[in-house]
Amino acid sequence: MIASGRKRRARPNAARGDKTLAADHADSSDGTVGKALSVLDAVAGFGRPVRFGEILAESPFPKATLYRLVQVLTKQSMLTYDPDRQTYAPGLRLVRLAHAAWQTTSLAPVARPYLEALAADVGETIHLAQLDGGSVLYVDKINAHDPLKMYSQAGKVAPCYCTGVGKAMIAFLPEDELEPILRQQSFHAFTAHTYADAASLREELRAIAERGHAYDREEHEPGIICVAVPIRTRSGRVLGAVSVTSSTERTTLAGLDAHLPRIHAAVSSIAAEAQDWRFPDAAE
Repeated sequence: MIASGRKRRARPNAARGDKTLAADHADSSDGTVGKALSVLDAVAGFGRPVRFGEILAESPFPKATLYRLVQVLTKQSMLTYDPDRQTYAPGLRLVRLAHAAWQTTSLAPVARPYLEALAADVGETIHLAQLDGGSVLYVDKINAHDPLKMYSQAGKVAPCYCTGVGKAMIAFLPEDELEPILRQQSFHAFTAHTYADAASLREELRAIAERGHAYDREEHEPGIICVAVPIRTRSGRVLGAVSVTSSTERTTLAGLDAHLPRIHAAVSSIAAEAQDWRFPDAAE
């Protein structure tokens, strides 16, 4: 609970407990840098300006340690402080760093023309995602002509186990990379269709690997369905995933299957350009 006692909207993986998540990010081997980054994660997770007491209520750190970290982050413009409201929020320096990361690390600049063409062809919402640790990071989104109300937005993070793009990516990971990701999943039941444990998810991942694409069967949000295809290098390394998303009011999974040839064509073009330019693989 936060200090004010007001209920705050749950964030992805909230079922694990925010303090546990912060502790995961603040591994002792990462020292002060790891702790500072976990504070940034915590502040960003509120989705609004937040008071120090609220951060403290969810922090694994002692008050003095947390205060010191917050002051350093503020001095470095990673956080901004509003003295009138006495609140902290992500700083403008993060915007500059995020833009640089978007340009040089994300698939978005490479993929955008192909996503736009795909969206024009299928008339549905298109997502581009990459793995961020044990989570899915949406790096781009193109809305349908008649947009659906849904959680996903560029820059938002979601769980792997209940999203089409997440399952499409982790289904093609080697076991030594997949296992730690599975351990990070909360298996919180967002809907009646959400996978409840790693064993059932593994069975689904095997099916995805065989057919080459994944589905979201209303697993994250009621009424929202998608088909997703991983973006992979020539050697099979996973770079990201693309999905076509709709609602059960508009179509069915079989209806989304009709878009698979177009999705595969877009994914192949993105993979080829990304590998040769932004994500070169020396071993290939």
